[in-house]
Amino acid sequence: MSENEHGDGGRKLGRRALLFGGGAALLGGAVVLARDELARTWWQVPGVEKPRVEGELDHAGAQWVAASPANYRRADRPADYRIDRVVIHVVQGSFDTALKVFRDPAHAAAAHYVVRKDGHVAQMIRELDVAFHAGNRVYNERSIGIEHEGFVDRPADFTDAMYRSSARLTADICGRYGIPVDRTHLIGHVEVPGADHTDPGPHWAWDRYLTLVREARDAASTASTGTGRA
Repeated sequence: MSENEHGDGGRKLGRRALLFGGGAALLGGAVVLARDELARTWWQVPGVEKPRVEGELDHAGAQWVAASPANYRRADRPADYRIDRVVIHVVQGSFDTALKVFRDPAHAAAAHYVVRKDGHVAQMIRELDVAFHAGNRVYNERSIGIEHEGFVDRPADFTDAMYRSSARLTADICGRYGIPVDRTHLIGHVEVPGADHTDPGPHWAWDRYLTLVREARDAASTASTGTGRA
């Protein structure tokens, strides 16, 4: 299951704060602001809200179930943080349990998506926002987190419907952000630096999953362009 970001919720502009030239230049009235940093941070200034539609889905067909705002950080990805990883989680419980705890502000963690055994997908956090799912701030900022109903020691929990639905979701994400479909960029929670979780565990069929993701990616490419992909 997802875990928090060790204090991330209190960070505001941080290392992506407005850039002031020369430190003391502000006192002299000469403020130098980098154009690319302004594009990243203008909406973070107090009183300025980034335009967005509440409950808008990034993955067609998903069910919107909003996570508690305490379990993620509003952002403007990929404009402020590049997205180049998908992190696979296992709930260690039911689909309903995941939705319940991710809506609880005291949980301090949530993933962007939860996939049920029958393949149903719930989106709980917009992809442009930083979910507290990996237990590592840098990986939270660069990744999308997908939870899967079940337990790591029960291989029967990982149904064909779940694999295929999750693969379509991951292919959609990879296509949107140009993420390569390989084991460098599609990782388990256990592979996040500093993680103390073991999910998705030894029964998660990575070779099968990557094959399904590539098939879904290629099918989407064929449908949109009318041509296949080598």
